[in-house]
Amino acid sequence: MSSQAGASRGAASGGATTWLAIALLLPLPWTAQALLGGFHFVPEIAAPLTGIAIVGAAFLLSWATELGERDLPQALALLVLALVSVLPEYAVDLTFAIKAATNPEYTHYAVANMTGANRILIGFGWPLVVLVSCWRRGEQELDIPVHHRLEMKWLLIATLYSFVIPLRQMLPLPPAIQGLNLVDAAVLFTMFVMYARAAASGVHEEVELHGPAAWLDARTSDRGRRLAALGLLVYATLAIFLAAEPFAESLVDLGHHLPIDEFVLVQWVAPLASESPEFLVALMFAWRLRGHVGIGALISSKVNQWTLLVGALPVAFAIASGRLISLPLDARQTEELLLTSAQSLLAAMLIVDLQFSRLEAVLLAAAFFVQLLFTEAAVRMAFAYLYIAMFFVLMVATPDRRQALIAALKHKG
Repeated sequence: MSSQAGASRGAASGGATTWLAIALLLPLPWTAQALLGGFHFVPEIAAPLTGIAIVGAAFLLSWATELGERDLPQALALLVLALVSVLPEYAVDLTFAIKAATNPEYTHYAVANMTGANRILIGFGWPLVVLVSCWRRGEQELDIPVHHRLEMKWLLIATLYSFVIPLRQMLPLPPAIQGLNLVDAAVLFTMFVMYARAAASGVHEEVELHGPAAWLDARTSDRGRRLAALGLLVYATLAIFLAAEPFAESLVDLGHHLPIDEFVLVQWVAPLASESPEFLVALMFAWRLRGHVGIGALISSKVNQWTLLVGALPVAFAIASGRLISLPLDARQTEELLLTSAQSLLAAMLIVDLQFSRLEAVLLAAAFFVQLLFTEAAVRMAFAYLYIAMFFVLMVATPDRRQALIAALKHKG
């Protein structure tokens, strides 16, 4: 019996080291050439090279996060994970905002990329993690631990504030206070700091490690484990930073061969590429029967995008412009922001009762994919009003959700 157990442990150890080696090697080709410089690849080559780099980095991030949970509150570990895995989105979107200072065309792209990323995250990422987790567990819903009310609280607050930006555009106000301005940035940055501070003092859970994370934990001291987690985090961050923008650009370049509006390419193709690291990490957690950690990571990602990323756009634009001015918004961008805020409001209501069912995931995904098929302004506004109406229907018709919403807003932290 003991020999069988030893053989089993040996096989598990061998599998862990194999996966660790593969994940470490995947980002190496692109990272090495990016650091050495002097190479140029056509999109058909750049896309797969950068894609596999991001996949490898995603695996490393998941293991670094699991190791980090040994020493950090889970909310803080997920916040760090969300910030690192969403680096591609920051890199692409801030580039658009900076270029917009000298080329007004890029103003459209900055807002398109940001709204697209936020809607993909909720309309595609959240449902996918829930459906995979429910399938793996053979259950009809994903239970969300109560300590994730911290993320829900700040998601709700940030979402409610986000309505101010498009509504301000619809009112006859002076141009100086319209657009996405530095006051918005200050408010959103303050929200993020308060969220991060609360996450740092959050719940610390004992976690059972598996795979490479368990292998590293078993063979290192406490200091060694922390250094291993830090090393994986730094290497994965470097790989994502170097691969993110080329990956998004190569996909957009490939998309130019198709008869698709460039605004749509920037809004959907580039964000789908830049969001891929966090999607992969969350899916890996769901596959390993830790779906609550996966959805927690994506909720945290939504909070930091809805605060830090949106707030960073007018700051980057103002610095690049050399003037204290707002990032201007036209009618389409206003509609996109309103639709994004409305989707976020409904999504928050769906999860606030700490349960995310298969049916809710399918409905959220269906609404997202249906509105993708139509680009008319009337359709965007119709979906925005539909999301808001569904929010109020759920608030009125389901007292449990209403009470859960109040509890989330009152959550300490």
